[in-house]
Amino acid sequence: MPYVTLTPESLPTSHICCAISDKKCADGYAAKKQWLSDQHAHGYRFRRLDERGKAFIEYGPAESAWMPVSAPGWLAMGCFWVSGQFKGHGHGRALLNHALQDARDQGRAGLVSLAGKKKMHFQSDGQWLLKQGFREVDTLHSSFSLLALPLDESEPAEMPQFAQSARDGLDADAKGVTVYYSNRCPFTDYHIEVSLQETCHKRGLPLTVHKLDTLSAAQEAPTPATIFSLFLDSHFVTTDISVCMDSRFDKVVGKAMAA
Repeated sequence: MPYVTLTPESLPTSHICCAISDKKCADGYAAKKQWLSDQHAHGYRFRRLDERGKAFIEYGPAESAWMPVSAPGWLAMGCFWVSGQFKGHGHGRALLNHALQDARDQGRAGLVSLAGKKKMHFQSDGQWLLKQGFREVDTLHSSFSLLALPLDESEPAEMPQFAQSARDGLDADAKGVTVYYSNRCPFTDYHIEVSLQETCHKRGLPLTVHKLDTLSAAQEAPTPATIFSLFLDSHFVTTDISVCMDSRFDKVVGKAMAA
């Protein structure tokens, strides 16, 4: 099946895989498209299978990546997802190989990706990436893992690492629920501005929301998961956006805090 790389010209009439028919997230869908269009000028690319479904990869120069990671000279991967009927047909490997070829053509050191040491929502499948030749180059106490795939057999002089803000995390005196998010996902706006507001109000929990709307804010965030991260007091809880819903909040938070 053919693949397409979306551009500012093709984005208005193309789908971006997630929230295709979710009317509640229409504003977030438009915001994600605008974000992709804006980032295209900085070398960020969104490539997907030319079908209606979830099979896509996002990547761009690490210097302009919306996450607190130091990886000059590398390409940083964003969302990378193949699901449903498209799994098991080689699409993941084909999309990854395209990104690797782009890294070669640009003279980059290789690819770097954020993952979880355990399964984390909206993060790359770390176990699968390790099987493709990636290796772990940095970790955080919050179970985030940084994986890298150098293009040269000899190790680059400077390997990718998490920025200090990600190591520091949230201030120890933070109280209640704190969320960091950006327009990198079409689901976040609705579920934070509507679902989470109602969920926290019902429980009497103070809610502080930080929308990361600039590159510098994202690169200085206390979490590497700038799509969505939720903290309770100063403790990192989850990247699972479903925690915003009243029916899921207690279960997701309870499971995370007991781990």
